[in-house]
Amino acid sequence: MNSIIKLFFIFLFISSLEAKSIESNYHFSLDAGVTDMIRYKEKLYLSTQEGTLFSFDISSKKLKTLVKMSKIKDFVGDVMDSKIYSIDILEDKILLLAQGFKGARQLLIYENQQLRTVLSDQKHLFISQAKFINKNLIIFASLANEIYLYNIASKKTLYIKQISASKFSHFVLNEKKDEIIIADESGDLKVHNSFTGSFIKIYEKQNLDNVFQVDSKNNVILTAGQDRRAVVYNQGKTFYKKVNFLIYACALSPSGKLAAIAHDEENNVLIFDTKTKKELFELKGNKMLLNHILFINEKELFISNDGKTINYYILP
Repeated sequence: MNSIIKLFFIFLFISSLEAKSIESNYHFSLDAGVTDMIRYKEKLYLSTQEGTLFSFDISSKKLKTLVKMSKIKDFVGDVMDSKIYSIDILEDKILLLAQGFKGARQLLIYENQQLRTVLSDQKHLFISQAKFINKNLIIFASLANEIYLYNIASKKTLYIKQISASKFSHFVLNEKKDEIIIADESGDLKVHNSFTGSFIKIYEKQNLDNVFQVDSKNNVILTAGQDRRAVVYNQGKTFYKKVNFLIYACALSPSGKLAAIAHDEENNVLIFDTKTKKELFELKGNKMLLNHILFINEKELFISNDGKTINYYILP
């Protein structure tokens, strides 16, 4: 009898160590692969490889097409879709970074159902990501790992800052938008002042290769590494989760208490506690490589992949 009781408690202990599997509550699909996904109020905004900007009402689940980019010509003159690389939103303005003529990039703002150009592809800039700082300022990064601060009203570049010789990967702004955290192929994170470009600090020697994505919430920072490490920098305390597959996507909950990472070949997402390191949930049902994870609160999140499907999950 004692042996049976011991086995029972061993089973309970092992079960408590395993992350609970969760399937999506629902999903919806777009016309092409998702390139970016953000939330503003009660709507998601999503961009695609074929140059479409969508809004998705979280309550009614209604999908609406907002913008369809005009076709462009590539390096050899062939007509192709204008891929939207990144989007951002500030009040009633949506910022779009899209492909232009012969691979150059263009920055546009969608407002009042109209699309206007902020920076044309004639500038021959190869921009990788762009975000609003405020209604007058846009910050963007080039493939060469240069950070630009641009004034929309004056149409002037306020500074250009070369971050490093490594290829740019991704950046995130803190909640105040006065700091930008830049990830690149070196694995280090560089923090700069958004308004001046001045260097603040570096997080180094944790990721040993390219960092695909970085997120920051409530003074907690999370990385998605090619070295299969998801590093958590939590106000002076640092650790990493090592998994068995390249980590292409990551996200933090609004409080920074929960981390989500793509962690295996089946495109499952692992949710773990950023303080205790405990693995809590495994989100299943994603069919292709993940590219974006988005918490809308501490319990709900959306996950997109290189395909057309977006999955919605509710945590227990």
